[in-house]
Amino acid sequence: MTVAALTRDLVEIPSHESEAAAGDFIEDWLREHTDADVTRDDAGTEADPDSERDDRGGNVIARKGSGDTTVALVGHHDVVPPDDSQVTSDGGYVVSETETDDTTDGESRLAGRGSADMKGAVAAAMCAFRDADPAGELVFASFVGEEVGGVGARSAIDCGFAPDYAVVGEGSTGYSAPGVTDVAVAHKGRRGSTLVASGAAAHASEPESGTNAIYRASDAVDVVRGLDFPTTEVMGHEVAGSVAVTEIEGGSAWNVIPERCAVTVDERTVPGERAPLERVEEVEGVEWRVDQDLPPMRCDDPDFADTVLDAARSVHAGENPDERRTGTPEQVVKPHATDAGWLADAGTTCVVCGPAEPGQAHTADESVSLSVLERCRDVYERVAESWG
Repeated sequence: MTVAALTRDLVEIPSHESEAAAGDFIEDWLREHTDADVTRDDAGTEADPDSERDDRGGNVIARKGSGDTTVALVGHHDVVPPDDSQVTSDGGYVVSETETDDTTDGESRLAGRGSADMKGAVAAAMCAFRDADPAGELVFASFVGEEVGGVGARSAIDCGFAPDYAVVGEGSTGYSAPGVTDVAVAHKGRRGSTLVASGAAAHASEPESGTNAIYRASDAVDVVRGLDFPTTEVMGHEVAGSVAVTEIEGGSAWNVIPERCAVTVDERTVPGERAPLERVEEVEGVEWRVDQDLPPMRCDDPDFADTVLDAARSVHAGENPDERRTGTPEQVVKPHATDAGWLADAGTTCVVCGPAEPGQAHTADESVSLSVLERCRDVYERVAESWG
């Protein structure tokens, strides 16, 4: 089975409300097409208090080969809710193939929810896992719940999932130049937090009788605006974070001094550095709480990063000997958090390398280049056979 055919089969399976059916398909395919040790854990099989999904169906993990070094090909098979245009009348997913696209110089693309993020990469990893003769132990892992904070990855880590190295197949194509599949050696994390200002209600005609929570919140926002953004460097690449106020809610009526005001802060974190948001609590009546903390990723082994980059460049050169059309893969920094952050935080050396391009994930016209899927399959296989 080709990567394109496998991607189509995976994309056709709805997995925004439950990943169970997609997980069943992946598990069955691996058992049929490989001699690997295939397991299914219970990640997300109980009700998730942060989600309406009752059963995610568990992670799918397969292992083959042996050696002192373990390399994992990692993805996820959950997706964000589809646009109405991506769903059929009976609730299935619409999947289509286009013959031309301006961004890939006329290459065919497969469109549908999850094609780019990230069932195409999962299919490429499955085929590479099937075909590779690994230098050490090779692991394939497809997690549940990535889109809601890494439910599956965190569960797997808690249960002992600890490969030495991992190639996470999230998007890295089109960062250095259109059509180029780069290798991300770092990505940002996200820390979402809320500033809650408390005051005392009073009639607005007598404002001095109360304490205005919105004024206190405004003082806290001024503190946020004055913070320096966190920055660091990974393998010669600057990784710059950011901090922004994104929502504010306060007050109960036009004639009441507000007793409460809440402000949402979005921080893009970088490896080893955080903005000192705790300073907002120096404002009287203001408390700060962290609602979500998705870790950033930094590759801590330049040799592994270079090995993956060499594989990407070799595959590119084989496609285009003069490299006039797409250029040369480079090491880059990815702005979005992925499960690589959880893995790196637990001690796995990670890079991100995958077919999705900027602007494709989570969109109504999400699609992926079929030739880039094949390219990623080749890259994954070369890494598996050369590292370890």
